[in-house]
Amino acid sequence: MDFNAMNNFNAGQGFEEIQKLNQQNADAAMKLMGEWSKGFQAIAAEMNDYTRRSFEESTATMEKLMSVKSLDQAFEIQSSYAKRAYDDYMHQMTKVGGMYANLAKDAAKPMEKAFQFNN
Repeated sequence: MDFNAMNNFNAGQGFEEIQKLNQQNADAAMKLMGEWSKGFQAIAAEMNDYTRRSFEESTATMEKLMSVKSLDQAFEIQSSYAKRAYDDYMHQMTKVGGMYANLAKDAAKPMEKAFQFNN
């Protein structure tokens, strides 16, 4: 047993190190929550905007359909709307998927720093 090492041990210093580590972990968790909050707010705003645009587009299409004179004209309007709606949906889901990926990367950064060990 090394009594010199025991004599040099400072309990207060060990406690301070634990407090420092706990504070760093708490800070990392708060940053993580902040990143998630900002990311989810941006995604919600984007989906809200998409929903509004989609509703406006469908309303305009319905108005056009109400004024058609022939079945061929109605079919053309509906086909055009279906294609635009599908393309817009796929574009939106790609955009939101990218936003979720960025959210995950940004949210992980504070945790990566918290788990890095000093060499």
